[in-house]
Amino acid sequence: MSQLASAPLESLPAESLVGLCDTLASQARIAATELASVRSDAKNRWLIAAADALVAATESLLAANAVDVASATANGLSAASIDRLTFTPGRIQKAAEGLRQIASLPDPVGRIRDGQVRPNGLQVQKIGVPLGVILFIYESRPNVTLDAAGLCVKSGNAVILRGGSEAFHSNTALHRLLAGLLPQFGLPEHAVQLVPTQDRAAVGHLLRMGDRIDLAIPRGGESLIRRVAAEATMPVLKHYDGICHVYVDAAADLEMAERIIINAKCQRPGVCNAAETVLIHRDIAATFLPRLGTALTGQGVEIRGCEKTRQFIPNATIVTEKDFSTEHLALILSMSVVSDLTEAIRHIRRFGSKHTDAIITRDLPTAQRFVQEVDSAAVVVNASTRFNDGFELGLGAEIGISTDKFHARGPCGLEELTSYKYVITGMGQIRE
Repeated sequence: MSQLASAPLESLPAESLVGLCDTLASQARIAATELASVRSDAKNRWLIAAADALVAATESLLAANAVDVASATANGLSAASIDRLTFTPGRIQKAAEGLRQIASLPDPVGRIRDGQVRPNGLQVQKIGVPLGVILFIYESRPNVTLDAAGLCVKSGNAVILRGGSEAFHSNTALHRLLAGLLPQFGLPEHAVQLVPTQDRAAVGHLLRMGDRIDLAIPRGGESLIRRVAAEATMPVLKHYDGICHVYVDAAADLEMAERIIINAKCQRPGVCNAAETVLIHRDIAATFLPRLGTALTGQGVEIRGCEKTRQFIPNATIVTEKDFSTEHLALILSMSVVSDLTEAIRHIRRFGSKHTDAIITRDLPTAQRFVQEVDSAAVVVNASTRFNDGFELGLGAEIGISTDKFHARGPCGLEELTSYKYVITGMGQIRE
């Protein structure tokens, strides 16, 4: 394993930090070249071994994570942030399952995506290839260290991991486990690297290395993502906010709607696919809002509603346009009564972030119109917004959720971490 990976540093002199980042990028470029031709079975065996080692190391990983959680608590991080940071045996088991699922998926590298024989006899094939070197910059959630490493290696990419300082001990322990297994399966030792310093200036240096890093993926708060998008000299895959909506139509099953809203808001309020706003058709407001308000209040949710909402949920505070535009990442829910589907769609277009939006309805034409007119990375019918997730959608895991349209959108798994090239085979043809 690289010396860089085993020697975490609090900070470095500016000259040494530039040298460190230069070394990481150069090592990753070499590793990416080697990894592009590694056989699928070697990558899969590494993934399965990493999953087994992860479970076996549960006790030591929890101990490293406890150091981070204690520090985060002492530093006053929010409850949602601490929840994202915290490892549990169950979350470790799920992360291991994600690695095994990645191993079971088809390898996109070398896959023929399309092909044809031209009238002149030329054989044309469109073949999947890795992107190359990926810089992954993220906050909290040490489980995404595993997701990113697993997805990048399986898709033939070298990855440079730059986790948040709040998860430094957790990420260091996870990286040591993952990188230590690479040589056993004939994989480049620098295929997975961790930036071994908490110095934030390292991010800026790496973002200027577009000659060796092919893609930057920021995953965290809006300020981090905007900084990366502004400074990067390579393409960036991102989403800024997760302002997700649930629209309850007049034709909704109200029991279903209540269950979905509670799940979408309360299961894990600090994640990007949690619901932030609920819109209710006016025809069911008198029937549905009192029971929904009771259920949400029972879960500790602070409701911020429009005047019509407050007629039926008296303990709701008045909602503002700022609330509708805010990703609270907490047990705070904005709520508004709308006159019809058109107004609901108009609200989503104005305040949404094109991340995940859901409709609850038993009316098929209404659902079809919602799906057609809501331009989000994921549009959900009669289910929780929480399903916009790589693991839940069968991708094994995700390295992030993109609200961009180029080159990937939604949960980004193996397929989204590859590009393609055309292979043209002839028998001496020349262009006329």
